[in-house]
Amino acid sequence: MSKPLLILLSALTILSAYPRGSFSALEDKAGKKPVVITSQTLTADSKNNTAVFEGSVIAKTEDITIYSDKMTVFYDNSESKIKQIEATGNVKVHSKERAIFSDEAIYMDNEKKIIFRGNPKAVEGENVITGKQIIFFINEDRAVVEGSRVILQNRQKAQ
Repeated sequence: MSKPLLILLSALTILSAYPRGSFSALEDKAGKKPVVITSQTLTADSKNNTAVFEGSVIAKTEDITIYSDKMTVFYDNSESKIKQIEATGNVKVHSKERAIFSDEAIYMDNEKKIIFRGNPKAVEGENVITGKQIIFFINEDRAVVEGSRVILQNRQKAQ
């Protein structure tokens, strides 16, 4: 298998690290779900173990979609493993009724967390959380928001 093809196949596992459903890990217990990534360009650099997707990047799995202007995947070719993913420019991570918007998002595989920076905003239904930075801990299904502002909609139940 050629190295550029191996890089592309490695990049196609990109979302195994991103949250799904209730923003829990995308990796299925039985294995990884298929991922489709589209962009205007893909630049694979086998020397530096990176794949850069640019221009209207859309990464989709069965239950999550990630949008950004640019997505850089850093991987370990010897382990066929993604180490870090950096999404920049108009980042949107969407799953069911939840979405997180930011200028950039960094996924760190070794810590199983995603850091959203640059006007991050988490939305679920009509509820909104904003802050300076949102750190989502995938395995714990927990988030830490620095400089938080929360808007919760209290809906009355119809009687």
